[in-house]
Amino acid sequence: MMLKKISTKKAPAAIGPYSQGIIVDHFLFASGQVPIIPETGEIAEGDITVQATQVMKNIQAILEEAGTTFEKVVKTTCFLADMNDFAAFNEVYGSYFTEKPARSCVAVKTLPKNVLCEVEVIGYLGE
Repeated sequence: MMLKKISTKKAPAAIGPYSQGIIVDHFLFASGQVPIIPETGEIAEGDITVQATQVMKNIQAILEEAGTTFEKVVKTTCFLADMNDFAAFNEVYGSYFTEKPARSCVAVKTLPKNVLCEVEVIGYLGE
């Protein structure tokens, strides 16, 4: 089995012992993305809409580096700090994940750096 690490400066650098993503066979397994602006390392300040949009930009950068797109994402896992943000989060999410991949969405007590959301994806790299 061949593993290929994905790394791009267009998404936040890993801040621990993990990779932005790993490709195995025809799949990308991307680490959860939080709303960090890659150029500054700062959190995108604002409500769930602002933060979810930054998360999607970070995911897009990793997908592009791996050679795939939002349309080929097969599974997402979404973490929200507050389930009251669910509807607004879904508005942003739905504008990026138009093919409606399988998804889990859970509320968690706290996310890294006290952000409002985090999203991880599994993407297909084939035709």
